[in-house]
Amino acid sequence: MVPCMLRVTLHHHHCCLQRLKMTTVTNAVRRQLSSLPTPAAEFPSWAYEPKGYFKFEVIHQSTKSLARVGRIHTPHGIIDTPGFVAVATNAALKAVDFPKADNAGQQLCFANTYHLMLQPGTDIIREAGGIHKFTGRTDRPFITDSGGFQVFSLKHGSVKESLESRGELKRSTVKNKPHWRSGITGSNAVKVTEDHVIFKSYRDGSKVILSPESSIQAQKDIGADIIIPLDELPPHHIDRGLLAESVERSHRWEARSLMEHLKDSRERQQAIFCVVHGGTDVELRTRSIDYLTTLPWDGYAIGGSLGNGRDELRELLDWMMPLFNIGERSSSKCRHLLGIADVESVHNAVERGVDTMDSSYPTKLARCGTLMTRNGLIRIKQGKHSKSHGMKIDEDCECSTCSHYDRSYLRHLFKANEPVALQLATVHNLHHMNTLMSELRQQILSGKI
Repeated sequence: MVPCMLRVTLHHHHCCLQRLKMTTVTNAVRRQLSSLPTPAAEFPSWAYEPKGYFKFEVIHQSTKSLARVGRIHTPHGIIDTPGFVAVATNAALKAVDFPKADNAGQQLCFANTYHLMLQPGTDIIREAGGIHKFTGRTDRPFITDSGGFQVFSLKHGSVKESLESRGELKRSTVKNKPHWRSGITGSNAVKVTEDHVIFKSYRDGSKVILSPESSIQAQKDIGADIIIPLDELPPHHIDRGLLAESVERSHRWEARSLMEHLKDSRERQQAIFCVVHGGTDVELRTRSIDYLTTLPWDGYAIGGSLGNGRDELRELLDWMMPLFNIGERSSSKCRHLLGIADVESVHNAVERGVDTMDSSYPTKLARCGTLMTRNGLIRIKQGKHSKSHGMKIDEDCECSTCSHYDRSYLRHLFKANEPVALQLATVHNLHHMNTLMSELRQQILSGKI
């Protein structure tokens, strides 16, 4: 027979084990429940209805490929698709003003919430009447991102390099300068919680907290026609388990962003695109598309890691883009490729059903003295162009630069470090990209693509 005191002790231990098991199960359930994104049923039914202030229409669908010609209607003008989106990081295109860019055929421009939050501050833009009045570009549309890409890039490299090269979006070998505050970039620069991300301002080192809700509010202050929800950007090389966690966190943040947006979306007349994640993982990308396409977004952006090079991107688009053609997904929403628009990738993306794509690539090339032509790139600083009198950058180009200046003069401007060289080169490259998109639209309409 077990002594009474021992029976009591055993009973106590048994109860403790049961409570521990229950606590463990409860915590596991909580973790599981906390990882679930908001279901579609929790969003208001009116959010799924067509909007009078924003519409995407497919004008022609190719029978040879997934390519299509369309038109996006926004409160500040129409965007013809497929279309190139120029990057205006600080609500300004580098080396050229908006009127010259617009004359070069630019319709949609992409501004960065991260930079505008830190300078001049979104309250300044709101008080000016929004980004259109602030910039004087009142008859063309803008799109803004959430700030997430730049925040997470602080420790992965691209923004760190951008800052070290004094704002130029190019790789730089310049090391940290003494006047920089410590901890702004690097592996410990960004703290991620379920509620928000914390980082330091590159301008004064102050702590900045960015949440799904505050990102949306910042973008409402800016007032772009299209806004993007906060998402997490993991690096290309990441453990699959960590990538899966990141995708689910992005889904939860995007759902929170959408809920915040819908509070006054009809009054603000802004559209919102989700961001599909999953890296190059078929299962995770598919899961992301399956979930996000059930929610009342106005368009789909393709983000996250898109592969290591053009070949991986093309392969990703090969199996991913048909997923957007299932059922009601097929034609009602625009598809935007984030951050990639070199010429080869543009052709690959358009053939696979991408409607718009943004990149700083053409303007960055221009500032480096590299000009885009139908026959490839021209490095105008090379000595062989010193006596190219009367020779246009591209014989078929009708941009204002090619209409007035030849290669010899442009080379001279670059070699003399004349600021106007950057403007003339940028105008040409923007015109080249917009002409390329116009020609691709015509090829789709004529059945060539």
